[in-house]
Amino acid sequence: MTYKLFITNQNYSSWSLRPWLLMKELGIPFQEEMRPLRIPPDATSFSQPQWSEFSPVCHVPCLHSLETEEDKNPIIIWESIAILDFLAEEFPDKHIWPADKRARAWARSAVAEMHAGFSTMRQEMGMNIGLRVQLSEEAFNDKLKADIKRISELWKEGMETFGGPFLAGREFTAVDAFFAPVVLRFETYLGAKERLRYSAKCYANVMLEVKGVKEWVAAALEETGRDEPHDRESVEGPGRVLVEDLRAGKE
Repeated sequence: MTYKLFITNQNYSSWSLRPWLLMKELGIPFQEEMRPLRIPPDATSFSQPQWSEFSPVCHVPCLHSLETEEDKNPIIIWESIAILDFLAEEFPDKHIWPADKRARAWARSAVAEMHAGFSTMRQEMGMNIGLRVQLSEEAFNDKLKADIKRISELWKEGMETFGGPFLAGREFTAVDAFFAPVVLRFETYLGAKERLRYSAKCYANVMLEVKGVKEWVAAALEETGRDEPHDRESVEGPGRVLVEDLRAGKE
């Protein structure tokens, strides 16, 4: 069996990171298929119609499961949460979800909450690994504060209930892959991480040392492609100051 994982720019794509990191950390071999974003500076939409060649919804990530390299009719799985569940069925011995029933139930619930929620944090703290943006109190509106508080509560609950160092216990599982982009957001937007509880901060620091996370960040910093609308969202607005751009090829 061959797996092809279609992703896009690593600096920006939180959804691409999730299955990529899971497969890397759990030793599931795959071919990485990078498809760069093509967004003009004046764009008002992130639609990528050219991705219809591999995804029925023109989104990433998208996983193709092929019987052979030449397979012309692969099984196609789109949406991160569906990819995780498909891989859990394909590799039951990998414990993509925690082995313990209670931990597994909690992890599934936390993943579903992340998949469906935290819209303000996604908008106000968009994925942009290579930037460092200082946020003052003015940047933290009530909805963003609520999202950060809920993230902190979730991470604290997972760490204290299941003993760490990962959210559902001693092993890296799907729930950690799902919250990895949030960990990286707290590195980009200076001032946000300080709002986390101590145990939640400890979890974030553990995740930053995960081999796959380091590999993804290194690749993101080497990218030279820029999504100008996304960059503007990261640095413009009340209470925001661009402190540093760590990306390759910066002016």
